[in-house]
Amino acid sequence: MIERYSRPEMKKVWSDENKYDKWLEVEIAVCDAWAELGVIPRKAIPKIKLAKCNLKRMAEILKETHHDMTAFLGSVAESLGEESRFIHLGLTSSDVIDTATSLQLVEASDILIQDVKELTAVLAQRAIEHKYTVMIGRTHGIHAEPTSFGLKIALWVEEMRRNLRRLTEAKKTIAVGKISGAVGTYATVTPDVEQKACHKLGLDAAPISNQVLQRDRHAQFVTTLAIMAGSLEKFATEIRALQKTEVREVEEPFGTGQTGSSAMPHKRNPELCERVSGLARLARGCALTSLENISLWHERDISHSSNERIILPDACLVLDYILALFTSVMRRLQVYPHRMKKNLELTRGLVFSQRVMLVLIDKGLSRQKAYEMVQRNAMKAWKGNRNFLTLLKADAEVTGTMPAGELEALFDYQHYLQHVDEIFHRLGLTKSQWQGIMPDTIELGPRAI
Repeated sequence: MIERYSRPEMKKVWSDENKYDKWLEVEIAVCDAWAELGVIPRKAIPKIKLAKCNLKRMAEILKETHHDMTAFLGSVAESLGEESRFIHLGLTSSDVIDTATSLQLVEASDILIQDVKELTAVLAQRAIEHKYTVMIGRTHGIHAEPTSFGLKIALWVEEMRRNLRRLTEAKKTIAVGKISGAVGTYATVTPDVEQKACHKLGLDAAPISNQVLQRDRHAQFVTTLAIMAGSLEKFATEIRALQKTEVREVEEPFGTGQTGSSAMPHKRNPELCERVSGLARLARGCALTSLENISLWHERDISHSSNERIILPDACLVLDYILALFTSVMRRLQVYPHRMKKNLELTRGLVFSQRVMLVLIDKGLSRQKAYEMVQRNAMKAWKGNRNFLTLLKADAEVTGTMPAGELEALFDYQHYLQHVDEIFHRLGLTKSQWQGIMPDTIELGPRAI
């Protein structure tokens, strides 16, 4: 199901054709290494490099062998003839499969890294656009103090930068191969072959292995994808909350002719962000399974093998999809500053309560006394839907400490944005740096997912 909605580049990485191409690439690299060491005749290599795997024929052999590697080798052998005796020389299945899987994961990582960079660029552009768009900040879902929509998105920019660093490190961890034989002792293949073959494949050789690459590497990779999916879910959940009818400060893209409900023609639901949230849960499930794969019996069992055929492709396909989807949402997100201003004023000035309290403290009152004076007026405003500033100016104890004119001057939203420029500078968010955002490249797909 996920594959159906994923983009062509990532689907290609996890296609059967690419998988078996990678198997063959590993086999040929090993043969080339053997030839350099004089074990295989150099003249055999040009023919070996023309080897092919016929997937239809492999499927036929698999019905008999019930072993995908022997079926693969049988198909390759039929394309070679006499030189086929050099294929898989001294190797075990995992030498090929694990090393080839690393090649697939590196390819997938490169696509995901580009996805992350694209989303980060779009977020940066929207953050700069709304740098001074004042809105209410909420804690516990309740109005707190003013902030800006640009600051909200700038926070996401920095989080995606951390995700990029995590992904880059996870790519390094998984970009290794092993060509060390049945239990990692090199009894049937030499360390030199491993080093040469891995170098040809663009991988590092694992310093030590048993029959498999250790699954903490794969767990680091998949959990990294799950963390990124968690970030995307966090961002999408915020958009969903801000799109609620009672709030309506932002709205995800809604196309001409699009429908939100089969029953209610007025509906404009945040279904794209809901899709991101739902699929992020799937990514977390893959992460849990990858962690359970770390523990294998002795030098290897295959309890990890069956589920990795699902979780490795699915984790990559899911993340590629929701990264592209959320990038599209953010690029075309509708922002309503007038609604932000209206919601900011819902509590009739209560958002300035801390500022009033701090000035009262600065004028010599104890914190407890200042808090009590401000809170009693705040509660009157809250319960009676009355203007907070009016109540403060009518409170003799307050005005006895701070004149009405000084009180009025405190009720200024721009006070809360005075350090925005400094924060953006710290993040390197300047208009010149983030111009020329890439065009939209994702088809949103039907809502049925």
